[in-house]
Amino acid sequence: MKRFMCLLTVLLCSIILKAQTRIKAEDIAVKDSSGMVYPTAIWQKLMSTGHYTVRIMSDGKTGLLVRLSEEEIAKRFAKLPKPTESKFFRTGEKITSFNERDMNGNKYNLKELAAAGKVVVLNFWFVNCPPCRQEIPQLNELVQTYKDNKDVVFIAVALDQAYDIKEFLKTSPYQYNIIDNGRYIASKYNITLYPTHAVVNREGKVIFHTSGLTMSTVGWVKKSIEAALNNTVPQ
Repeated sequence: MKRFMCLLTVLLCSIILKAQTRIKAEDIAVKDSSGMVYPTAIWQKLMSTGHYTVRIMSDGKTGLLVRLSEEEIAKRFAKLPKPTESKFFRTGEKITSFNERDMNGNKYNLKELAAAGKVVVLNFWFVNCPPCRQEIPQLNELVQTYKDNKDVVFIAVALDQAYDIKEFLKTSPYQYNIIDNGRYIASKYNITLYPTHAVVNREGKVIFHTSGLTMSTVGWVKKSIEAALNNTVPQ
């Protein structure tokens, strides 16, 4: 979480405040085109998705919240650095398989998915993990992007029991295929940091993995999915 906040601070300084380094985020009155004023926590959350920017007005105290175009978003993400690799996987190595069912009873076996040429997108998380919750809307957008592509399988391994997950989903929909009570799966990979992401190519090899949440995390997950579908390496 500290890493995420540091990155957010840098983003605000470079994109919003520029030379006005002494201006604090909470001192800026951020509005949208309709004149609606956003609390600091809300506009910062929107900024963290990489889909918005805030344009500082000439008075230096007012900002306009603007939704970026798809082209602008793509250009922004293209410039973001690759997230630091996690300590739990090795790029290029075959992933240790697991055989489990999700909360809807669907069976997932990583060996079988690789044999079928599927690209597997994994997310290890838990309900009370702030950065895990933060990234869910972006992950849902990712699922929607590939909803018609049967070669991409999204699996979220949750540490929580099914009851707690179902309560969470009532107010925060999550469109990955969720495996509940997944502590033993996480322990297979010695995962201790959350969220942790991994993208596995058609050969069952890990081509991308990272822990924590940065501005570029979800963008690199998507870039890695595209690379896996095209049998290349994300870069």
